[in-house]
Amino acid sequence: MAQSQSQQGLSQFMSSLLADDSRYEGLDLVVAAIADGVRNVNNKVQAAAIADVLGTTGEVNVQGEIVQILDQASSDTFVDALRDCGRVAAVGSEEITEGTVIGDSPLHNYFVLMDPLDGSSNIDVAVSIGSIFGIWSRPPDISVTEESLLQPGNKQVAAVYAVYGSSTVLVVAVEGKVNGFTLNIATGEFELTHKDLRIPEKCEYYSAPEHNYKNWSTAMQEVVDGLRDTHSLRYVGSLVADFHRNLLKGGIFLYPGDSKSPQGKLRLMYEANPLGYVAEQAGGNVSDGSQRILDILPTKLHQRVPLIVGNASTVVDTIEKLQK
Repeated sequence: MAQSQSQQGLSQFMSSLLADDSRYEGLDLVVAAIADGVRNVNNKVQAAAIADVLGTTGEVNVQGEIVQILDQASSDTFVDALRDCGRVAAVGSEEITEGTVIGDSPLHNYFVLMDPLDGSSNIDVAVSIGSIFGIWSRPPDISVTEESLLQPGNKQVAAVYAVYGSSTVLVVAVEGKVNGFTLNIATGEFELTHKDLRIPEKCEYYSAPEHNYKNWSTAMQEVVDGLRDTHSLRYVGSLVADFHRNLLKGGIFLYPGDSKSPQGKLRLMYEANPLGYVAEQAGGNVSDGSQRILDILPTKLHQRVPLIVGNASTVVDTIEKLQK
């Protein structure tokens, strides 16, 4: 009897998907390591209040943000998991000032850049949060340094994100394919539940931080005015949660630069590139308002960027209006 979609596990699916493709040698181990980290972080998130790990550490990270206790714990968890898989040469994290070099052997053939706990300011109020990962191949014979992590998003070979919400979902994208897996709390396994995801052609929702409206350009204000008249606003304030809804239901996410933060507030390497990659593999589009996000040549690890991502035609229409 053929195994049903709902019973197919992450490891088996990834091994089958990547079989006999030398571009992805060892990638299944990297994804499995991320899944192990997600299970661990999910347990921490679910038990946060009971375990008394809500609140902040009192420190400020490289982004200038107050560090939540679970931010640091999640970053450490994923760095450890990625180190143990034996395939990751270096890791960059939103919570770490510099890149972390893990290994320099020929087997260490991937770089991973991550936001270990996106939306962590929502932890205290039990709103959905997540984790985001971009995965790049390590070019042959390249030394492992922080500079070697600075590759454009179009060089990604995969991207992964997790949502910790009413269920825990792991979404994995490789070239041309996006699939979602849900954590079975009875077995601890991620099972295939969302096969061959595509962003719906009908764009019903928009997500934007309208509290910044007064600081936006006139063109951006006009774009959002138009969306408000024709679309339903859905904005959680956790990027992963808003992106995931728009991926499944059809929508566009906008976090533009403004008069206070002209370069935007979201991170190119940890957020925009990975989610932009997922969107494109699912038939969507991604832009900073003037160019494709994945074509940006990064100059620093913690670079910020405006982000417009989601339904392809709506993103294109938005860009055209902004450039008039």
